[in-house]
Amino acid sequence: MKRFFFFLNFIFVCTSAQDVYDPFVKCLSDAKIPKAEIEKIAYSPNSPSFPTVLQAYIRNRRFNVSTTRKPSIIVTPTTEPQISAAVVCAKTLSIQIKIRSGGHDYEGISYVSAAASPFLILDMFAFRSIAVDVADESAWVGAGAYLGELYYRISEKSKLHAFPAGICPTVGVGGHVSGAGYGNLLRKHGLTVDHVVDARIAVADGRILDRKSMGEDLFWAIRGGGGASFGVIISFKIKLVPVPAAVTVFRLEKYETDNRTDSVFQYQQIVDKIDDRLFIRVLLQPVTRNKNKSVRATFIGLFLGGADELLPITNSQFPKLGLEKSDCKEMTWIESVLFWGNFDNKTSPSVLLNRKPDKINFLKRKSDYVKTPISVSDLETIFKKMVEIGKVGLVFNSYGGRMAEIPASETPFPHRAGNLFKVQYSVSWEDEGEAADKDYIEQIRALYSFMEPYVSSNPREAYLNYRDLDIGTTDNGKDSYSDGKVYGVKYFKGNFDRLVKVKTAVDPDNFFRNEQSIPVLPSAGGRKSGK
Repeated sequence: MKRFFFFLNFIFVCTSAQDVYDPFVKCLSDAKIPKAEIEKIAYSPNSPSFPTVLQAYIRNRRFNVSTTRKPSIIVTPTTEPQISAAVVCAKTLSIQIKIRSGGHDYEGISYVSAAASPFLILDMFAFRSIAVDVADESAWVGAGAYLGELYYRISEKSKLHAFPAGICPTVGVGGHVSGAGYGNLLRKHGLTVDHVVDARIAVADGRILDRKSMGEDLFWAIRGGGGASFGVIISFKIKLVPVPAAVTVFRLEKYETDNRTDSVFQYQQIVDKIDDRLFIRVLLQPVTRNKNKSVRATFIGLFLGGADELLPITNSQFPKLGLEKSDCKEMTWIESVLFWGNFDNKTSPSVLLNRKPDKINFLKRKSDYVKTPISVSDLETIFKKMVEIGKVGLVFNSYGGRMAEIPASETPFPHRAGNLFKVQYSVSWEDEGEAADKDYIEQIRALYSFMEPYVSSNPREAYLNYRDLDIGTTDNGKDSYSDGKVYGVKYFKGNFDRLVKVKTAVDPDNFFRNEQSIPVLPSAGGRKSGK
C-alpha cells in the first residue's frame, strides 16, 4: 500500500514537473550541452530511473516517504560545464537548487525543500576523483567522494599519512568539509577546514572559481560556513597530516555498578588537558541490563602511538577509566578507521570503497557544547532522565589540544577554545508512521530541553554539520536575514555577520538558499530567486 501511494505521489509531481523540466532541458541545450549528455544527466519524474536516482543517497528515512515533496528535476553532472549550465539555467528559470554530495545531512535539506516552488537536486556523486600526492602531502578530492574512499586512497599511497575527517565512511566530502567536519584526530590536528588549501566552486553566474579567482573572503566562508550557501563545491585541495606507523584503540563499557558516573565526571576534568594525541569519545546510551533500565557509558579511544606510551598517560591523568594493556589494540591508522566504523577486525580496508550503507533508519540529531564540568549529582540526574525519556543517547566528543589553539575567527567554525566537549543528541528508529516520528522527536526535544542548565548559553551554541531545523529556519529568500540570525549565531557566533557580508557580495539574489542557509543583508535588494 505504501508503495502505491509513493507511485501516486510521483504521478502528481509529473503533472507539473514536466512544465519545469522541458524549459530546463532546452536551456541546457542552448548552453551548448550536447543532447546525448543531457539525456544521461537530467532526470524528470517521468524517467523510469528517477525514483532510483532520488533514493540512492537518502540517508534518513524520515525524508523518503510518500508525502515527501519530490524534486522537479534531478541533475547528475559529470563535467564542470554541465554544473555551470545547470546553475545558470536553474537561476534563469527561478528553480531552487539543492546540492547533494553524500546525503548524510540530518534534516535532508540537500534533497528536500520546504518551499512550495519547484526545486532541482544537483547530485554530485559522479565527482569522486581523488588524486593523492604524497610528496606534496596533499590531495585533490571531488565533492562527491566518500570519506571512506578518501581514506583508502591515502592508505594506498602512504601508511604514515591521514586526513582529520569523520569516522563514518559513507559521508560525502563536499558537505562534510564545507561544514567544518571533524573526526578523532581533531585534538592533534584540528578540523577538516584547518587543512583545506584550495577549492573549486561554481557560483551563481556559472563561473567556476579556484582560491585565487574567488578571493580570500569566499575561500574563508566555504571552509566551515557551508558551501551550499555560496555555490556548488566541486572539489577541495587538502593537506594530509602525519600519523605514526602504529596507533592504539580501545573500547570500554561501564555501568552504574562499576564507577560509570565517576568515570564520566573525571573525563570532564581531564578531557581538554590530556595529551593531544589522545581522543576519547563517550557514548551514553539507555539500555536494559539484568531486567533493569540503566545508562551505559562507552569510552572509545584513539591514541597516536603505542599502548606502552598510552597507559602511563591514562593511569596518571584518568585513573577512573581503568584502562589496561589487554583493553588496547595496536594497529595501522587505516585499520583504526575500520575499528571506528564498527567493522570486524578481519575486514579488508577495501570495504571503504563500498558506497552503500548497511542500514538506513529514521533519525533525528541535535547538538550542544559543554564548557564547565557537570557534577556527579547532576550526571546522575541526567542519567535518570535519559532512562525516563526512553531511547535518546548522548555522544561526548573531546576538545582541547589543537582545537584550543586556533582562533575562533580563523574559519567560520567558532567553537574552539573554552569547550570541554561537543554533545550530539541521537535517536534512531525503525518504526514507520507519523506516530513513531512524533514520539521519538519529542523524546530528543525533551532531553535537549532538560540539558539547558548544563551547556553553553547566550547563545546556546550548535554545530552546523549536526543540522537541526528546530533551532530556526528562513523562509527561503523572503526577508530572511532576521530569521537567519536566530540559527546563524548559534552555528557561527561572531562569524555570522562576516558570512552574511560575503554572501551578499557573491550571491546578492540569494539564489543558493535552503532552510538554514546564510542570508543576504536586507539592503541587498536581491532575493529575486526567492519568488
